[in-house]
Amino acid sequence: MAAIYFLVFIFGLLIGSFLNVVIYRLPKNLSVVRPRSSCPTCGHQVAWYQNLPVISYTVLRGKCASCDQKIGIQYPLVEMLVGLFAVLLFPFEKGLLGIEHLDLFKFIVEFSIACVFLAHFIIDIKHQLLPDKLNLYLLAVVTPFAALSYPPHYWVLGGVVGFMGPYLVTLFFLKVRGVVGLGGGDIKLFGILGILLGPIGVINTIFMSSLAGSIIGLGLIASKRMNKNTALAFGPYILVVATLQIFFPDLFDMINPFVFN
Repeated sequence: MAAIYFLVFIFGLLIGSFLNVVIYRLPKNLSVVRPRSSCPTCGHQVAWYQNLPVISYTVLRGKCASCDQKIGIQYPLVEMLVGLFAVLLFPFEKGLLGIEHLDLFKFIVEFSIACVFLAHFIIDIKHQLLPDKLNLYLLAVVTPFAALSYPPHYWVLGGVVGFMGPYLVTLFFLKVRGVVGLGGGDIKLFGILGILLGPIGVINTIFMSSLAGSIIGLGLIASKRMNKNTALAFGPYILVVATLQIFFPDLFDMINPFVFN
């Protein structure tokens, strides 16, 4: 069993290393496949043995092998987090060779959701952007899972409510006040979450993320860390709430002040 844990963790580390590439390149509209990774300061191409998840960062003491420029702590942290995701979500109780197809499919879906959520979270904080390519990948993973797991009225109506509700509210604010309430990435993410969580579930997501964003935003304004005209990345609040709904539903039900059941 220990060997299986180790292999799954290594798998997660490797995916986490790729996720770092996605997080860095997608906001810049760069390919996540080519060219090979290089130092953004000196342009030194990273050799394969300098790109081993966590290990290379530790050996190089968090610096570029060529110019000694510091490498952000985000890289090993993302790798470790994704490794942890893989271990926590993998169906170990059935053993590596005894996993049913449905169990493996569920693992792929849940692991993909966790990885996309993490990438979205970091990118939105840094760039106030939820990339369409990540949303499209999430849609491609979530839709077949929902179609096989739930009746059509659940996931189809959920997608419509998740997308159209925030879209119409944003359109209203744009017409009345001339300001955009939500970005396109946020609206698309709500639509995808609606497919997975259903109409009632996504209504909970909308209300809870709005509540969390309002509380944090008012707190930042009161502390003068931002003013009322400063744009606030809303994606992280959506992602935190959706994470609780998907992976910790009992905890979400305990803290949810709204009565949407």
